[in-house]
Amino acid sequence: MTEPVQNPYEMALAQFDRAAQYVDLKADIAEMLRHCKRELTVNFPVKMDDGSVKLFTGYRVHHSAILGPTKGGIRYHPDVTLDEMRGLAMLMTWKCAVVNIPYGGAKGGVVCDPKALSLSELENLTRRYATETAILMSPEGDIPAPDVGTNPQVMSWIMDTYSMHRGYSTPAVVTGKPVEIGGSLGRYEATGRGVTFVILEALKYLEMKPSEATVAVQGFGNVGSVSAALLHDEECQVIAVSDSQGGIYNPHGLDPRDVLRHKREAGTVVGYPGSDRITNEELLALKCDVLVPAALEGAITASNADCVQARILAEGANGPTTPQADQALIEKGVFILPDILANAGGVTVSYFEWVQGLQHFFWTEDEINFQLRQVMVRSFHEVLSVAQRKGVDNRTAALILAIDRVHRATLLRGIYP
Repeated sequence: MTEPVQNPYEMALAQFDRAAQYVDLKADIAEMLRHCKRELTVNFPVKMDDGSVKLFTGYRVHHSAILGPTKGGIRYHPDVTLDEMRGLAMLMTWKCAVVNIPYGGAKGGVVCDPKALSLSELENLTRRYATETAILMSPEGDIPAPDVGTNPQVMSWIMDTYSMHRGYSTPAVVTGKPVEIGGSLGRYEATGRGVTFVILEALKYLEMKPSEATVAVQGFGNVGSVSAALLHDEECQVIAVSDSQGGIYNPHGLDPRDVLRHKREAGTVVGYPGSDRITNEELLALKCDVLVPAALEGAITASNADCVQARILAEGANGPTTPQADQALIEKGVFILPDILANAGGVTVSYFEWVQGLQHFFWTEDEINFQLRQVMVRSFHEVLSVAQRKGVDNRTAALILAIDRVHRATLLRGIYP
């Protein structure tokens, strides 16, 4: 089974079009929602450690600001493209809407390999990118966050750069910062924790006991490692994990926290004692109850969807399943927890961080985790209700819920002028 190569924007449009037919959507508003509100491309010089100057290209895209300020991560990766930013910004709009937080969708990125840059070069690049995109950024208008290739340190540099331009500290301009400078407790684990909450709800709905469930996680980074550890705490058996260099498998179970220790020492999960080496493709095809693709988009395609043997597919990554693969999985009866629901824990706690920053009043980690669980469990059941009422799959149901909320807000606000 083959499919044409699709970029993330085409994938996002295909998903939108499939769900939009179930919403009483005005044609002109549907056309508006198929396009991004604004797009900024910047080409900027960065001074390197050897004294040379290198030109980099970056983007910041806003899909919609109907529900509130735009929210979305910043990605540092060699394969960043404008269409990728468009597609991910659109997904962010739906993600915020499906968990019912007052944000629109955005995404940003720089075409670079952060692993090939020194710390000082990375700082120079970040501060220059933040300066170039500051015309869009503000606590009231556009709030960036970490994504692939970026981290709390990068957010610190962005916040400091913006604050220097303003003349005073503005912690609410980004989320995902270190706690010491206005970040939120629980933010680092939030996406993986949110994935765990919806997996546990799905197991409960399907009448499966966590202690009897096997789990495979593709992508042992921030999201995948946290999900694996928390599912292990719930007595799930994590039988396989992987990173960019390959994967490991043990049918009797792995200790995710010990695997993480090994990865920090060795730079990869590969070689973990007592495990067999497998490829990322072999991991996706393992017989397991829960499969968590938590790497980059497009991991599951029409060419390998038939090999997936999981009962539950929980999308820790953004866009890990292509539309044709989606259809093949649905026909096989796989219970899909779509990205705009499953990995919305990150943006939810980002929202909590933003609120705390605006108020300069901070919550305990228990309060944050409690509120996160409330949001994720409620959203899971709202999506499930739409799926049952409309007779559609979970991804389409989540999109129906999100699109309808943005549509109704658009009608209430009206079209300016």
